[in-house]
Amino acid sequence: MSEQQAAGTLPMENKGAKREASFRLPYRFEIDPAGRDSPWWVTIVSIGLALIACGIFISLNGMKPIAVYSKMLNGAFGSSFGLTETLVKAIPLLLCGLGVSIAYRISVWNIGAEGQFLAGAMAATAITVYFPHLPMYVSIPAMVAASIVAGGFWGLLTAIPRNYFQVNELITSLMLNYVAMLALNYAVFGPWKDPKGFNFPGSPMFTAAQTLPTWGTSRLHLGIIFAVVALLIYAFMIRYTRWGYELRLIGANAEAARNAGIRISRHVLVVMMISGGLASLAGMGEVSGVAHRLMYGISPGYGYTAIIVAWLAKLNPLGLVVSSVLFGGLIVGGYSVQTIGLPSSTSSMIQGAILFFLIAGNMAGKFRIRSNR
Repeated sequence: MSEQQAAGTLPMENKGAKREASFRLPYRFEIDPAGRDSPWWVTIVSIGLALIACGIFISLNGMKPIAVYSKMLNGAFGSSFGLTETLVKAIPLLLCGLGVSIAYRISVWNIGAEGQFLAGAMAATAITVYFPHLPMYVSIPAMVAASIVAGGFWGLLTAIPRNYFQVNELITSLMLNYVAMLALNYAVFGPWKDPKGFNFPGSPMFTAAQTLPTWGTSRLHLGIIFAVVALLIYAFMIRYTRWGYELRLIGANAEAARNAGIRISRHVLVVMMISGGLASLAGMGEVSGVAHRLMYGISPGYGYTAIIVAWLAKLNPLGLVVSSVLFGGLIVGGYSVQTIGLPSSTSSMIQGAILFFLIAGNMAGKFRIRSNR
């Protein structure tokens, strides 16, 4: 190639490069992994988008979304009966949500609240089966203690493999849910099956001494006191104690916490024990305060719904109260729409949609606009 040709190619290439550069966008989108949590209004928008999306499916089913949502709202909050039923559903959601939240504080993903709930229900029922004649002032504390111990042990089954064998807690906690479910089925179909229950898979009915007291003629039971006390302790410990500060530091920056001399493995063990104990206390309240027996399908998925409750509340104590009451109302409202021809699983569809849009909103909050100039 001659010098003239070589000299001619350089300007052409430069012109092409300049032409390509002229078409470059002035801004670009980047994901910031360390981005802060999305603002509060993102949660409101996510719930609104979830209701709109579910409304489309409801309208495709031949129903008016506004009428369906009004029916659910009136069924959950429009009467004293609906309000007390909503609070009854909110009790296990709040306790399980607390358990999930305290684990999330140190970035431990406890997906096993459902199994811990079932473990607590079975442990409480074991007291009634093997010690049936205890007075109330002995049987109720014994059931509470047994359920907390069982749930704490169930939490350790996730924490120990994570600490010492680097096993992902998502896998172990999720798989343990099915272990607890199969153990429950074995108990109610096998040795604990009520011989007078007309072949129904369930334990014998609890006696009055084994049943949590209720308010008036409603089903609102003493478990609400357990939930409120646990919530206040959680709020105080997280905010005003050194232990709570260490949890917040681990969740914010585990490497900095380790360099500061905090033993993260010990905190994981303790937190998972507490997390499991809270979820199992919810199971005790359900069998003793609502069902009055251990039976097949005792949980409609409280442990899984608690994950959405904790996510919606952003681990805030007051937010946990609001979100647990909201989802309790969704469950009760799901029963109400059966009278107009929709299945009760409508509430599950709304719950799933809320989780989907919450995750999408949080991810959108991590996007940053950067200049290319």
